[in-house]
Amino acid sequence: MTYENIRLEHDGAVATLTIDRPKALNALNNKTLQEFEAALKSLGADTRVLIVTGGGEKAFVAGADVAEMSALEVPEAQLFATQGHRAFALLESLSIPTIAAVNGFALGGGCELALACDFIYASEKAQLGLPEVGLGVIPGFGGTQRLTRIVGRARAKELIFTGGRIDAAKAKEIGLVLEVLPAAELLAHCSSVAAKMLKNSPLAIATAKRVIGQGADKDLGEANALERRGFAELFGSDDQREGMKAFLEKRPAVFTGK
Repeated sequence: MTYENIRLEHDGAVATLTIDRPKALNALNNKTLQEFEAALKSLGADTRVLIVTGGGEKAFVAGADVAEMSALEVPEAQLFATQGHRAFALLESLSIPTIAAVNGFALGGGCELALACDFIYASEKAQLGLPEVGLGVIPGFGGTQRLTRIVGRARAKELIFTGGRIDAAKAKEIGLVLEVLPAAELLAHCSSVAAKMLKNSPLAIATAKRVIGQGADKDLGEANALERRGFAELFGSDDQREGMKAFLEKRPAVFTGK
């Protein structure tokens, strides 16, 4: 498929999805969200890790497209928010690991995009924030909910109510970002993390991701029951048999995801 505002590239089992509107600092308009969703739906079973980043040197995604949003009335705003929520929910629901490589501004919708990934690595020049209240609105693509679940209610309120930006070091301090890298090393670091995951069972990773996601909002007893079921179910898989056989034979495992 040909895209106007994104690029989807494959390097073996690793896909990189780049929001590519550098003249607009990769701002998310409706067309970009539609293309983003279509690209996610196009990923095949041969893709085992997804890296999301921004085109150019200044921005990951600087936010939703204010020029487009400014003309919206309530019904159109509802549709725009629904489009963003649908795209980011699809990203979050992927069974493969997803990595946000935040290479610059990740503000508003850009921060919300990063939050929908499994984890975030950021360059030293990155800035993150949810400044929507300064525009007279609130985050509309899941930011109020995902940020709260990651950094806690009080810190999320502080960031959203002030509309301020934080640098990558502060984002790491509060648990929003895992690691901060020099800009030139960011994508290489993400690729090295992806390479480590590719050595492991894709079926086990998918199960772990599902159990973590489903158990996050349950009490410990219910969450542990999910883990027990996931653990036991994997004993019916080729990956489990191969993994344990390879361990006993002292050789690398060759996983098939079955």
